[in-house]
Amino acid sequence: MRGEADRTQHAANSDNRCGSAAPKLSAGHCRLSARRSTAGLTLVELVVAFTIMLVLTCMAVPLARAKVRVERERALRRALDEMRDSIDKYKDYCDAGYLGPPKAGSNCWPESLDKLVEGIKLPTSPDGKIIKFLRKVPKDPFTNSSDWGFRSDQDDPKSTSWGGQNVFDVYSKTDQKAPDGTPYSEF
Repeated sequence: MRGEADRTQHAANSDNRCGSAAPKLSAGHCRLSARRSTAGLTLVELVVAFTIMLVLTCMAVPLARAKVRVERERALRRALDEMRDSIDKYKDYCDAGYLGPPKAGSNCWPESLDKLVEGIKLPTSPDGKIIKFLRKVPKDPFTNSSDWGFRSDQDDPKSTSWGGQNVFDVYSKTDQKAPDGTPYSEF
């Protein structure tokens, strides 16, 4: 009797290939169901996943652009501060008489930024010591060049043309504006 029950159980399992909990179905249906579970993502799943990725990307791009702009603004402010500090230091040394007699019409302001990089030979130094006020002319982060706008002490404070007498101030030559509407050339 036990052998008869085993054969009946084996026959029931062979008829139900999807498992013992599922209703008895044809063998073709069970194979198709198994194939669906291993085939991958459906079209709807792909569309949903793509839409989520698109939304996240659209949110990330403006944030990345804003971060780049903030970094450029910081770099611009650092470069301007560095150059303005070296111009002021040159002016202080010239006013104190350490650099010798000033060039006529310069009012003790440097002639160019290159003069600050090359350095000035101290006339009172017996060994010909040279004072450098600036290591190198920094690059403008917005124009990616070392070409800066200059103003002399005789130019209008908002002028974009340089009189050439001396370098009293520097500004960026970019025409871009900060988010608050301030031109970067007025930083």
